[in-house]
Amino acid sequence: MVRLITSLWRGFTRAFVGWSRIALAGLMGVLLGVGVFTLQYSGVTSYFGDNPATCANCHAMQEEYEAWQRGSHHDVATCNSCHTPHDNIVYKYINKADNGFWHSLKFTFQNYPENIQIREHNREITEAACLYCHSDFVDQATNSSTRKGETVSCIRCHDGVGHKR
Repeated sequence: MVRLITSLWRGFTRAFVGWSRIALAGLMGVLLGVGVFTLQYSGVTSYFGDNPATCANCHAMQEEYEAWQRGSHHDVATCNSCHTPHDNIVYKYINKADNGFWHSLKFTFQNYPENIQIREHNREITEAACLYCHSDFVDQATNSSTRKGETVSCIRCHDGVGHKR
């Protein structure tokens, strides 16, 4: 694969000689510079951090951000604490990229419901985050369900904890 890319790149650059090579290098430099500037100006790098205000950059999440500020977890948890996996840093950033892509797409095209709904795999991540932080409190509840085969759901009963309603 590396050989193929190298071969294609060499063939591409050999087509340019003299001044055209300098022009190509200049054009690529300008495109790279504009791309980096656009990413930096848009604040995309802030999404690698853990500041909850970043999640409120788009107006669609402003209500959730304000509700988090009023909620009981505001002093101890950020958006990432509840909405990203704790067990694998690679999966954490894959999940952040996936959510970021869909959030930005829906925000850009103004195609999101008035009442934002959590996707099923994000619900599972949030459930796991509850257990990650509160396992010592909920161990008895998760192991002593009165109904056989019942799956305990933290957010079924405590759905307003992170985002006070």
